[in-house]
Amino acid sequence: MNKVILMGRLTRDPDIRYSQGENATAVARYTLAVDRRFARRDGEQTADFITCVAFGRQAEFAEKYLHQGTKIAITGRIQTGSYTNRDGNKVYTTDIVVEEQEFAESKAASASGAGSYTQEPSNSSYSGNTRQAAPAQPAEDDFMNIPDGIDEELPFH
Repeated sequence: MNKVILMGRLTRDPDIRYSQGENATAVARYTLAVDRRFARRDGEQTADFITCVAFGRQAEFAEKYLHQGTKIAITGRIQTGSYTNRDGNKVYTTDIVVEEQEFAESKAASASGAGSYTQEPSNSSYSGNTRQAAPAQPAEDDFMNIPDGIDEELPFH
């Protein structure tokens, strides 16, 4: 089994490109700064910088909604590869291929300067359900209030 779950902040806006050919596919690349569980001895928090790649609808979502500093949670799989650079040296790569991505904090929390990362030198889930009952307004604690009468529309009880 090859399954990865990560939560972190984008170090910069996603880089979006489109594949060549008749059926051009969106490809988004971004780096997540994922905090390590323990701080260093001096108390400073450290992070790992993990490269992620999303295709198709996930890439289009990233292009439209993800920006530097956005905190997201992703699930995906590890993919390794290699190529020969201009100098003739073989370079090994490790990427996370994104299968699902979603916001990990409210827009208000994200805008309040929750910190952003810049990469060290080295190197939401899309839901097809478009039906909406009534606009839900966020409460003071940033949780959404579920409108009355929506129980009939939920697929579970």
